[in-house]
Amino acid sequence: MPADSEALGPQFDFLLQEPLTRARGGDSLQKQLLHRLRAAVLDGRLPAGSRLPGSRPLAEGLGVSRNTVTLVYEVLSTEGYIEPSRQGTRVAALARPEPADRGHQAPATLARRAERIRERELVGADSHAFAPGVPALAQFPLAAWRRSLDRVLVRGGTGLLGYGPPQGEPALRTAVLHHLALARGMRCAPEQIVITEGAQEALSLCVRLVTDPGDTAWVEDPGHRGAQTALVGGDLAVVPVPVDAEGLRISASDWRERPPRLVCTTPAHQYPTGAVLTASRRLDLIENCRRYGAWIVEDDYDSEFRHSGEPLACMQGLTPGAPVFYVGTFSKTLFPSLRVGFLVLPEPLVDRAAPVVDELLRGGHRHEQLALAHFMESGQYGRHLARMRRLYRRRRDALRVALAEHFDVPHTVTGGDSGMHLTVRLPPEAADLPLARAARRHGLAPRPLSQHCLIPDAAHNGLVLGYGNTPESAFVPGLRRLARLAGDPDRPPEVSGLAGPP
Repeated sequence: MPADSEALGPQFDFLLQEPLTRARGGDSLQKQLLHRLRAAVLDGRLPAGSRLPGSRPLAEGLGVSRNTVTLVYEVLSTEGYIEPSRQGTRVAALARPEPADRGHQAPATLARRAERIRERELVGADSHAFAPGVPALAQFPLAAWRRSLDRVLVRGGTGLLGYGPPQGEPALRTAVLHHLALARGMRCAPEQIVITEGAQEALSLCVRLVTDPGDTAWVEDPGHRGAQTALVGGDLAVVPVPVDAEGLRISASDWRERPPRLVCTTPAHQYPTGAVLTASRRLDLIENCRRYGAWIVEDDYDSEFRHSGEPLACMQGLTPGAPVFYVGTFSKTLFPSLRVGFLVLPEPLVDRAAPVVDELLRGGHRHEQLALAHFMESGQYGRHLARMRRLYRRRRDALRVALAEHFDVPHTVTGGDSGMHLTVRLPPEAADLPLARAARRHGLAPRPLSQHCLIPDAAHNGLVLGYGNTPESAFVPGLRRLARLAGDPDRPPEVSGLAGPP
């Protein structure tokens, strides 16, 4: 039976007022006692120097076994809350932090570079209609992928559970090498290829390899939010460079007045406008980067889906030893949660960068990497790309027709020669951000064009409409709904959305 407070001392009333319980599924007696004593030390109910009862009287007073109390005392002693000695066990002297309301709380601030990163606007479900950058997930050949995974699991077993090579599994690097040679006409050596956790890690790795905080970086404006985030996260001075129908527009004064250390561009299919960087501008960019000691990040995020003519040549192979980092991803060609991308290092940088990469990265996702290597070398990847090219070309055409016939808001469509999205420019009265917010409440996920500018700019007013994961049957009702919302963004949400498997 529990003793009264006189047996243990009045300072232990908090243990007697609410007895320890043996409730089924609840914390053990040992854990309950440990939490109560620890909390009493931290909040000052048991001040420094207070003497604790011996294990036997405390066990008798609480109606628990002496072993329970002994184990609790051992834990508290190990953690430094109490100090046992021959003269008894006492509460240790602790430096207790002041309560937050006394004005001594640490300032809740992030690092300057982290504070500069803008919150992503309107992140919606991949299944919502018009979500950009999402491939046709329902069309992915899961059975073939499962066979590749099973093959790796059977052959590799537990031997693949440890860390892998930091630059990625050799089999996948070789498969990427073969794919780039065939699909992009690229010439590079295996040691130039680094497997990354998506394109975002590849972008961040470029920043870490060749820039120092405060260096100047150029980024397309409007442009890829991931590139903007990587540059800002590297604490760089980020300069927005305008984009026109021929891609990144750089003047001679730009080079003289604010030369960069790094230039991020999407030359084959500018994101999000769809412009193609012309050959003359590509060569001019490479030449000036050599002259000023700058590097280029070529983000080739969806070049596999060229809808007319032959695939465009990549900048990386335009001239020997070009100062170009080439970034690719499987998130657009396969599925986003795979989180596998790759980086092709510039040839002049390989010897110096390789040991740094080995220290910065830790090889992982070995089963997925090896399964992907088999998926590519077996021909499944090429066949899937061919099917998706046909599908996306059909969806692109259908969306253009639906826009012309059913979207009665004045607009101009840009892009569409590649990829999985169209950009629709809108008049100022149809402000894109309120419209996109309203669309999200109705199960639609277009992205506001203005939010792709480094500083949101009303001059770039429009919507980025993804069609990769949106079935053609959703185009007309989705566009009609967008048109109604453009006139009244405050319309209450409808009961049924447009989400669903394409």
